[in-house]
Amino acid sequence: MTDPVYILGIESSCDDTAAAVLRADADSHAVLSSVVIGQTELHKAFGGVVPEIAARAHAEKLDLAVEQALEEANIQITDLTAVAATAGPGLVGGVVSGLMCAKGLAAALNIPLIGVNHLAGHALSPQIEGQSPFPYLMLLVSGGHCQFLIAKSDDKFIRIGGTIDDAPGEAFDKAARILGLPQPGGPAIEEAAKQGDPKCFDLPRPLLNRDGCDMSFSGLKTALLRARDAVLNDQNEIARQDQCDLAASFQAAVTDILKVKSQWAFQRYLEFEPKHPCFAVAGGVAANQTIRGDLKQVAQDAGAQFVAPPMKYCTDNAAMIAYAGLTKFKRSDFDGFDLSARPRWPLDSESPSMLGSGKKGAKA
Repeated sequence: MTDPVYILGIESSCDDTAAAVLRADADSHAVLSSVVIGQTELHKAFGGVVPEIAARAHAEKLDLAVEQALEEANIQITDLTAVAATAGPGLVGGVVSGLMCAKGLAAALNIPLIGVNHLAGHALSPQIEGQSPFPYLMLLVSGGHCQFLIAKSDDKFIRIGGTIDDAPGEAFDKAARILGLPQPGGPAIEEAAKQGDPKCFDLPRPLLNRDGCDMSFSGLKTALLRARDAVLNDQNEIARQDQCDLAASFQAAVTDILKVKSQWAFQRYLEFEPKHPCFAVAGGVAANQTIRGDLKQVAQDAGAQFVAPPMKYCTDNAAMIAYAGLTKFKRSDFDGFDLSARPRWPLDSESPSMLGSGKKGAKA
C-alpha cells in the first residue's frame, strides 16, 4: 500500500447512525471524521430501543451521516478507496440499512465492499489512537455484549468467558427503568451513583463463588427491583437519596463482578502472553469512570499495560468500523454484493455459544 487510502466506515447495529472516514498509508492512519447521530429522543418514551423505529431512523439518516463525514474529512466521495460497514451482529433491520447503503456506494463508485463484525470493531478500537501489542486480553463490555477475548491478531480472537444472560449495558438500562431514571441507563446510573452510598444496599454478586470468567447480571437486576420495592413498602415513595443509593449499590455490584472476573481472565491470558501482558477494555460500559478505574487497577496489580480507547470510541461509532475495515483491506479480504446482514456473528467461531439472550440476540 503506497498511495493513501480512504476508508468510509458505516455503523448502524443498534440506535446510533454513524459514518466516519479513515485515511491510511503504509505505516500510519488517522480518523479524519467521525459522525454519530443518536436516537435517544425517538426511543425515550418506550424505555429502550424499538428495533422498527431504529431501522427507519437509520434509513432516513445514513445518507446525511455519510455526507457530513465526507465534508468534515474534506474529501470528495470519489476519493474513497473502500467502504466498510457493520454486517452484524445487531438489530437486523438497522444492520440491513447500513449494509444496503454501503453496497450502493461500493457499486456506484466501483470500490471494494468490506463487511465488518461489530464485535471486531470494538475489540480493535484501542488500536485507533494507540498501540495494543498482540496478543492482548480484551474485555468487550457494552449494551448488548460482554466477553473476555484474547486478541491474537486483528482477525483471530479466542473467547474465554462472557455473560450467560444480560450484558452489563442492558442491565444498566433495566436498572434505570426500575429506578425511574432516564435512558440511556448507563450514564444516568453513573450520575446518580455519584451522590449515593455504594454500601447502602447489599446486592448480590452472581457467580463470584464460581471459578472461571463467565458472568451473570440478570439476578442482580432482580435483586435491585426487590430492594426498590422494599423501600416503597416502607416509605411509600422513592426519595432522591434512595434513588442515588440504589444506583450506587447497583454500580458497585457490576464493578465488583467485572473486576473479579477480570482477575480470573488474567490467569487464562497469561498462559498465552506471560512477558508483556496488556489488558484492553472497550464498549459503551467502558466509558463508566468507576468501572474503568477499577479495571485499570486490575491491570496495574497484574503488572500489565492498561489500554482503553478514547471515550468517543467506546460507544458505537463508525471510526472503529473503518479501522477494522482497514485491517481487512490490507489483506484484500473483500466481500461480494451477496453479503448478508447477520443478527448473530461470534468472533470466535470455534467456542460454543454462550447461553442466554440480550437485546442484540444470543450472546456470541
